[in-house]
Amino acid sequence: MANLRLYYYLKPYLPWRLRMAMRRLIARRKLEAVKKVWPINPAAERKPEGWKGWPSGHRFAFVITHDVEGQHGFDQVRKLAEVEKSLGFRSSFNFIPEGEYQVTAEMRAWLGNNGFEVGVHDLHHDGKLYTNSDTFSRNAVKINRYLREWGASGFRSGFMLRNLDWLHRLDIQYESSTFDTDPFEPQPDGTGTIYPYWVTTPCSEVPFKTAGAGQGRASVTTAGARGGYVEIPYTLPQDSTLFLVLRHSTPEVWMRKLDWIVENGGMALVNVHPDYIEFGDKNMPVKKFPVEIYADFLRYVSEKYAGQYWQPLARDLSRWYAEKHVALPARAEGSDEAPAPSGRLKGKRVAVLLYSHYPSDPRPRRAAEAMVQQGMSVEVICLKSDPDDASDDVVNGVAIHRLPFTHSRGGKLLYVWNYARFIATSFLLLTRRSFGKRYDLVHVHNMPDVLVFSALTAKMMGAKVLLDLHDPMPELMTTIFDIKPSSLSVRLLRFLERCSIGFSDAAVTVNETCKNIFSARSCSPAKMHVVMNSPDERIFKYREPDPAEAGARPADRPFVMMYHGALVERHGLDIAVEALAAVLPKIPHAELRVYGRETPFLRQVLDSITDPAVKAAVKYLGGRTIPEICTAILECDVGVIPNKSSVFTKLNTPTRLFEYISLGKPVIAPRSLGITDYFGPQDLVYFELGDAADLARQMEFAYREPAAVAKIVRNGQDVYLHHQWSNERIRLLRIADSLVGDPAPGAKEV
Repeated sequence: MANLRLYYYLKPYLPWRLRMAMRRLIARRKLEAVKKVWPINPAAERKPEGWKGWPSGHRFAFVITHDVEGQHGFDQVRKLAEVEKSLGFRSSFNFIPEGEYQVTAEMRAWLGNNGFEVGVHDLHHDGKLYTNSDTFSRNAVKINRYLREWGASGFRSGFMLRNLDWLHRLDIQYESSTFDTDPFEPQPDGTGTIYPYWVTTPCSEVPFKTAGAGQGRASVTTAGARGGYVEIPYTLPQDSTLFLVLRHSTPEVWMRKLDWIVENGGMALVNVHPDYIEFGDKNMPVKKFPVEIYADFLRYVSEKYAGQYWQPLARDLSRWYAEKHVALPARAEGSDEAPAPSGRLKGKRVAVLLYSHYPSDPRPRRAAEAMVQQGMSVEVICLKSDPDDASDDVVNGVAIHRLPFTHSRGGKLLYVWNYARFIATSFLLLTRRSFGKRYDLVHVHNMPDVLVFSALTAKMMGAKVLLDLHDPMPELMTTIFDIKPSSLSVRLLRFLERCSIGFSDAAVTVNETCKNIFSARSCSPAKMHVVMNSPDERIFKYREPDPAEAGARPADRPFVMMYHGALVERHGLDIAVEALAAVLPKIPHAELRVYGRETPFLRQVLDSITDPAVKAAVKYLGGRTIPEICTAILECDVGVIPNKSSVFTKLNTPTRLFEYISLGKPVIAPRSLGITDYFGPQDLVYFELGDAADLARQMEFAYREPAAVAKIVRNGQDVYLHHQWSNERIRLLRIADSLVGDPAPGAKEV
């Protein structure tokens, strides 16, 4: 290590060409000596004890990461990301917090909105991070601040230097400074495995609560407090080694190593530096390699191994590995992974604020009934859906008070007026009730975000406030009113979102994509949790695909496609009708059954149908209760979610997906970020978001290939079973428990 410290002290003063010449000389001397362990170390193929395989039966995992070292590399991030997007891949970009470039919020938001991940790469990238334990601890405080600010969960050291014990002081989910084999690195000792693994916190690294900022260990939320972190080694040689040091001109070594990894069912992780890539410059500098080498490798992966690989972001792989392969200890209070609450919530009083109808709105209903089942007293303040509805009611133990307002749609001013009336009335009602019986928790469902301020008096009297963000309002309003993201009204919504989350004690949202958006612009990741919109298993009872349905279909039997949900423009019923018209000549008995409350958009779509055959094939069957929707799904052949392309629909994970899959029915879904965050390429029947022609092709595929579609449904059910409501319910109750649960007898502060 002394030689390393000397090298990194002298490095800034050595010309690049001299340093590269030295590396090439050393590498040439090493090549013959290491040929038995590089680029392939046969010993690394051994599967970990208890290995359960990759999700959905995929043969291997393929993970892409990037370390951005300088300003030129930062300037090329979007170019590189666009190349990957065009080939169907997503990756993680690791940025240096205090390097030569500024990591802008705009860049982080762009990457997040396009399905990429942001990670932290060292602190200064000067080779001095591990100088001594005290220096590392001081730097860890800064690194943790950037992790929180960026909403990042992963870390990689500069130059692949590492001390895996010290890294427990970082607030990370995973770390990636190791490799299976790479004798050309400054610390050449490899991990000897092509699989992720868990690094358990040693006793000496269990963190303690600090007395003051910047003193001692960073916080009790470090990896040590969680019992460890996932280590994700890179398993394909570094681009700099192959193309700059060894001067290869093709990706042949990557391909050969990948083939070996696939044979052994491991993880292929490649680390590519945007700093070293040249995009079409004929006068290419010697310190770069052409982007086509990398693109050729990606095409090799996607073409040779189509349908055989799982391509998660690094954070998604680490989360999956921890959940599936690690028996995690109890975590710090407030963590999503804290032990499930027992009797600590019993008797707690909860007020629920909802600018919608109860019990017809499924997410608030599931949440409220989960709390009642835990022994909590729950009162809901909501809208009347019908003038004949009772003002006060009790449903499944939940007390309901309905305010005499209706949920009417219209222009922006009407939205503001309706929201303002409901917020003011809710505030007055909750204030009056708080003086009579103090609440322990106020659970507020958006929209709007600012409904949370109705809980002001209750909060002042000791209640905790949980904000449930069903939708990101800036993106939704951009879609509904077709306004620019830079407009004053959207900027105001972002400001109100930040204030609303800041007022709450904790916040939950519906998927990882939304969590990343909220964390990037409005709060720290520690404050934002995910509770997914999974269907109620008491109604949508799990059912595997029926093999008989994959058999020969009688010629006169209708092929029933089904749409259900809100009949609004962004949900794309017109796209479904256009696709149906295209497939009717190929599927003569096809029909589209439509369920939902009548809207002007529905009438517009139905009135636009001029072909009598299409008009007869579209059957509008009105609104239905949730149990009736369940019955309708059982009677259909395939569900259709024909969303149009918008900033909002790209983020959405429709509950309808899980409703079809839970009952063993296939669903044609858009290939959008909010869906592909959870479902792999073989887990759903996908169509390109907003593309009616592609939707028609997938309708025909579902009709002609029932056996293949049944296999896809089984893959999707693996995802559903992990996120069914019985699991999401516990996540919600853990959050409530962390806010208002009484401390266990004899418990002491950590």
